Amino acid sequence: MSSDSVSSAIRQNLSQGSMIRRMFEAGIELKKKFGNDAVCDFSLGNPDLAPPVQAAQAMQALTDKLSTPGILGYMPNAGFAWAREQLAAWLSTQQNTHLEARHVMLGCGAAGVMNAFFHTVLEPGDEVLAIAPFFGEYRFYVSNHGGCLKTIPCRLSDFAPDAEAIDKAISQRTRALIINSPNNPTGAVYSEKILREIASVLDHASRRTGRTVYLISDEPYRFLTYDGINVPPALPLYRNTVVTSSFAKNYGLAGERVGYIVINPAIDDAETLMDGLIFSNRVLGYVNPPVVGQYLMSGCLGSPTDHAVNIYTRRRDRLATILSDAGYSFTLPQGSFYFFPKAPGGDDKVFTEHLAQFLVLAVPSSGFGMPGFFRLSFAVDDAVIERSEEGFRNAIKRFQ
Repeated sequence: MSSDSVSSAIRQNLSQGSMIRRMFEAGIELKKKFGNDAVCDFSLGNPDLAPPVQAAQAMQALTDKLSTPGILGYMPNAGFAWAREQLAAWLSTQQNTHLEARHVMLGCGAAGVMNAFFHTVLEPGDEVLAIAPFFGEYRFYVSNHGGCLKTIPCRLSDFAPDAEAIDKAISQRTRALIINSPNNPTGAVYSEKILREIASVLDHASRRTGRTVYLISDEPYRFLTYDGINVPPALPLYRNTVVTSSFAKNYGLAGERVGYIVINPAIDDAETLMDGLIFSNRVLGYVNPPVVGQYLMSGCLGSPTDHAVNIYTRRRDRLATILSDAGYSFTLPQGSFYFFPKAPGGDDKVFTEHLAQFLVLAVPSSGFGMPGFFRLSFAVDDAVIERSEEGFRNAIKRFQ
């Protein structure tokens, strides 16, 4: 008799799983066997830098208030009013758009607010487009709410979106397009020219299909770019844009689960959309964004990220030298903390399994919807990068 302990949909999702998590868990087993100092784990994009000093100051200030009745209690479902006001002011500069608290909702990480958005806008069978390669969890965020993720290949020359391909992929059921720049896993940063082309496509599609096609700009790595490259603001380029992000990467607060969604004030029926988002935030069970996280966010807003960028720049350049000297083919990342080299031999799963034999852990690109590559996260200590040199060099010999 077959087991019915979980639904068929969950059973299917479990079979697909997360390749990132699988490699992370494989790393735990390898570390038990060979020791932490022997394994080079590039699998998980978990920021390894300490939060800025402002986080410690904010935590101390909160600690001093803990005798205040209700200090850690519930708040409005969109987050504390003062936190939304501060975030809106900070985002107004970042997005070159005047924003108020009513345009911003806080939630449990970028994942939480993205789920709230899909819960709010999707009808059963709606399509959400994503540029491959893409963060694999998008697929589940969409299917959680009755939608279907439809992928569009990027331009292989620079991993940028192809506006013409996006236009061809839009149907009567298309409800949104997700873009992620700086990109996980490629490190590509989309130019303003490309974003304007996408905006034009979505504007024409919304008029052609008779329903709003949203642009979702997912921006957790906005702060982390290299070589003087800037991330253009998405909100001013297309009226039906929402931006999702968190403070996981820039301030090292991943475990605090404080994310946000900001809607363009010019968006169609903005007030109703925000009401729907706040309602979804509640009924999905998130209830409120974490209290402590909001205080930490408030303390860190506007604090410089130069120190983190300098560290990641050093790591990027050193890992690039190691990969290049060993003979790997890759595009130097413009942003984020990922490399996306071609898999020697062409089979990403075979190669990453082979690489693990040399105690170097990477994630096969099939989990990002684009076979033939592998992802390396350099959110790791410099010592891990240094000791990986021999493993990378020995692993590729079989394919040369």
